[in-house]
Amino acid sequence: MVEWSTVISLILFGLLLLIAEIIFVPGTTLVGLVGFVFVAVGVGLSFRYFGAETAWTVVGGTAVASGLLLYLAFKANVWEKFALKSTIDSKVNEGALSGLAPGIEGTALSALRPVGKADLSNKTYEVRTNGEYVETGTRIRIIKIISNQIIVEPLT
Repeated sequence: MVEWSTVISLILFGLLLLIAEIIFVPGTTLVGLVGFVFVAVGVGLSFRYFGAETAWTVVGGTAVASGLLLYLAFKANVWEKFALKSTIDSKVNEGALSGLAPGIEGTALSALRPVGKADLSNKTYEVRTNGEYVETGTRIRIIKIISNQIIVEPLT
């Protein structure tokens, strides 16, 4: 009786690990490999404990059980609540710099060393200088905009 319990528990635990690999952690293969080892050890012990005839029946039963478990796991749609159903269509900073152009003047809201915050057209933007440090409250002017970076210079 202990032999049957050992073989059946090894095979069932291995099948559960294989299903967990397929559904919950696909691509990691570690859980699947451990599950396959458990199933193989269970089948191997059935050959050792019960002989070839009974062991081949265990192999057939394991194959049928694994197919049935996979079918039921995917048919039940229990995994539907784990699936991501929404997509993000927006882009970061899309249209954030509209209305800005070289020549627009503003005020440094923080020290620009060389990056900081500035008020341009009554909005706060992150700006960058060409390397010089600019103190808070200094009047600045946009000299260029390169790939969502606003480059400014102090007004003298």
